[in-house]
Amino acid sequence: MDLKRLRYFIAVAEEGHVTRAAERLDMQQPPLSRQIQLMERELKVQLFRRLPRGVELTAAGKALFAEAKAMLMHLDRALETTRRAARGEQGRLCVGIAPTAPFNPLVPKAIRSFSETFPLVSLVLEEGLSNEIVARFNNDQMDVAFVRAAQIHAEGVIVTPLQEEPIVAALPRHHPLARTGRSKAVPLKGLASDPFILIGPPGTGLRDETIAACRAAGFVPRLGQPAPRITSALSLVAAGLGIAMVPSTMQSVRMAGVVYRRLQGTGPKAVLGLASRRGDPSPVLRQFVNLVRAIAKDHLAS
Repeated sequence: MDLKRLRYFIAVAEEGHVTRAAERLDMQQPPLSRQIQLMERELKVQLFRRLPRGVELTAAGKALFAEAKAMLMHLDRALETTRRAARGEQGRLCVGIAPTAPFNPLVPKAIRSFSETFPLVSLVLEEGLSNEIVARFNNDQMDVAFVRAAQIHAEGVIVTPLQEEPIVAALPRHHPLARTGRSKAVPLKGLASDPFILIGPPGTGLRDETIAACRAAGFVPRLGQPAPRITSALSLVAAGLGIAMVPSTMQSVRMAGVVYRRLQGTGPKAVLGLASRRGDPSPVLRQFVNLVRAIAKDHLAS
């Protein structure tokens, strides 16, 4: 049956009067009456009982009215859901997060803002080092990720730089350079004799940045015990088993036995980037990327 006729039928049923229903539908009364008659002829039932001043539903009309209302309401919901999905206001998004990324205030702010702006989008957050995020991208298990690298080696994935922050040294509390004033920067080369606790396997953003910074300072770092995550790295530092290079926002993490010191000179930088597939048509992803970029821009301006 023509959906338009169903809407005509509902209007007449709700108004109880063909002329008022025609005014509501912004049409003339005779064509509306004709449509109702055609509908009754098609169904082979009488839907309305004609009264001196209006119409009322027959038993058959009442049965159709309840079902028609429910059907059109369901259709309207389906159409609105489709429109929201097309606008990127509804759907699902898998977001990867490098272990040190949540300590940068930009990341939780962006996730909170997106959730508040698009409450019908289901966000799935997954922590992962760069190599783990690459694997998930390659297996189509991730849509977008906050990474600690200027680029990641996943096919078709690009990284949008969001922010750079200084890398600082996390030292054991009894380290000689930890006894300097908190405001005093330490030379990276002064740490050449210390074992470096590197986070993650080769190819991980922060690990590669640390090795590159040491070589730029004129030495190859002594490798200490490796750490799978930043929290385990800081635990090893607290135990006096070595030092670690971490983004400056990690200084918000207070751990007994660990002190943070700035590095002299311009020093190495930790990149915070947003990785996503080039040309991904997902409207939800587009909304997320645009919002994160806007927040990053405001963050830099403030």
